Amino acid sequence: MFSKNASSADNQQERLKMIGWIVGFTDGEGCFCISINRNRTTKLGWQVMPEFVITQGEKSIESLKLVKRFFNCGRIFINRRHDNHKEDLHRYCVRSLADLEEKIIPFFESNQLKTYKRNSFKVWSKAVKLMRNKKLHLNLSGIRRLAEMSATINQQKRPKFLESSETIRQTP
Repeated sequence: MFSKNASSADNQQERLKMIGWIVGFTDGEGCFCISINRNRTTKLGWQVMPEFVITQGEKSIESLKLVKRFFNCGRIFINRRHDNHKEDLHRYCVRSLADLEEKIIPFFESNQLKTYKRNSFKVWSKAVKLMRNKKLHLNLSGIRRLAEMSATINQQKRPKFLESSETIRQTP
């Protein structure tokens, strides 16, 4: 991906171009989200999963492979399409709290997004840091706060967690 001489000016230029490309690509095709799903195997019955995702059609999977190689983390998943679309979707996805906090967040703090996603990133990164410090996702009131934060990210619809009558009864 880069020149063999790591200290060369060419290599630095290539890296700067790649950084700019990733920021722009994420502004256009990326998503910072927090999913809250019912999971009966967890202590509280809910699973909280923050993610950094970039989605592309099958013809552009090489771009996702470049991003994965750049960050050296995450996975690429395939979403098979069974509708009138001609190609499957692929998702580059980072879910590991450690990778999110140690790789993804520092990258976007140093290389700021240019669109409305900058605000989504700020809320999302705050939520990830709180989860990593084990402050929110381990009790229902914390999950409620994460759900409220999630509702402001990427103009998402209100999480179902907040609509659950069971959650409303159990939250002090």
